[in-house]
Amino acid sequence: MTTSSTPYDLIVIGGGSGGVASARRAASYGAKVALIESSRLGGTCVIRGCVPKKLMMYAAQFGQTLREGLQPGWQVAQADFSMAQWQEAKGKEIDRLEGIYARMLENSGVETIRGHGVIKSATEVRVGDRTMSTQRILIASGAAPNRSAFEGLEQAATSNELLDLSVLPKKVGVIGAGYIALEFACILRGLGSEVSVFYRGDLPLRGFDEGIRNRLVTAMALQGIELFPNTDFQALRKQGEGFDLQTAAGVHAFDFVLNATGRNPNTQGLGLENIGLRTGPSGEIEVNKYSHTGIKGVYAVGDVTNRMNLTPVAIAEGRALAENEFNGKDMTVDHTSVSTATFTSPPIGSVGLTEEQAAKQMPIRVYETEFTPMKTKFSGGEQKTYMKLLVDDATDRVVGIHMLGDDSPEMIQLLGVLYTMGATKADFDKTIAVHPSSAEEWVLLREVIRRVG
Repeated sequence: MTTSSTPYDLIVIGGGSGGVASARRAASYGAKVALIESSRLGGTCVIRGCVPKKLMMYAAQFGQTLREGLQPGWQVAQADFSMAQWQEAKGKEIDRLEGIYARMLENSGVETIRGHGVIKSATEVRVGDRTMSTQRILIASGAAPNRSAFEGLEQAATSNELLDLSVLPKKVGVIGAGYIALEFACILRGLGSEVSVFYRGDLPLRGFDEGIRNRLVTAMALQGIELFPNTDFQALRKQGEGFDLQTAAGVHAFDFVLNATGRNPNTQGLGLENIGLRTGPSGEIEVNKYSHTGIKGVYAVGDVTNRMNLTPVAIAEGRALAENEFNGKDMTVDHTSVSTATFTSPPIGSVGLTEEQAAKQMPIRVYETEFTPMKTKFSGGEQKTYMKLLVDDATDRVVGIHMLGDDSPEMIQLLGVLYTMGATKADFDKTIAVHPSSAEEWVLLREVIRRVG
């Protein structure tokens, strides 16, 4: 057993986006920083989440275009998708990105330590036979898929295994109603799989605006995805090379089953009991607005805190912590003004309150529109675009922006700037439209569809 003689200013447990961002920012102010990672640098987002998922989404979108109709004038011979070729290309890209993360840490002066970090005290962390002393510990260990929602679910694949497939499954059952479940349902359908989605509630995407939720159900059905709401799950059984999903309504057979029932914070095996740090109902580390835990000198950011589990949020939390601890700032992250994108087909963009949330807080005016985009109409497609603007009736301030349709993730990033600045409906109204575009509809909404609250 060896003990480091010179203490670190900060030891970060977890090499995902939040941990890396905090470590690099702290080191930029002269702090002596070590980052511990037991797997691959980049975390869920880069290695087995956002990035490879979007690469798969691009492949699916191309397949959907071929099946649902090219633009008039184009003729394309029958095309085939090779999951093995995509997997090889994806692997090379993820390796490249991980290498960038490693170089960024090295160039920032952060010491990267491979292994499993265990907290021994509020000032000591052990990796293997090495114990290191530190003034501060940052837990940024992320989250992992939940595998225990009902009997046999542990046999199902998670998004981790799905993204490593070399053969496209023919018949897929997706269990879950969150954005991960619906994104992969749309992606697999776009690649050519038969897809069925099972969930316990009436509608998927709990917490999203009702207008978005209802229209996404319609959009997925148009793609040939079967939806099974109000499912009473009983068990998942392995049958030869496939699976039987047993529900109260019957048995469904699949070649491949995706468990997308949610993720739990990664807090097991970190040694939290050694410092008396208790976790919340889902295993999350509870923190204040500065990402401080109840133990002095111990902090947590990102998915392990279960506040808002998005990569850019984890990065912002990690950087804010480093700024406060090593640069004398007083920074917090406003989780209420975060723009989000969901890469279903069509995709979703949202920022601010849902109509249901806003109506409980203030009288609001609701503006909305639904139309078939020019490109879709011209090629004979049926998917519609939906836009909704929620306005505080007393102040005219825009309090919610929601969209379902092509390019919504790109639009919502800039709309999020307007929302954060406190833009009013009058600001939208006096903006000249860019024609012809879908985006122009945001500044052409004139008719109040309803008033609520």
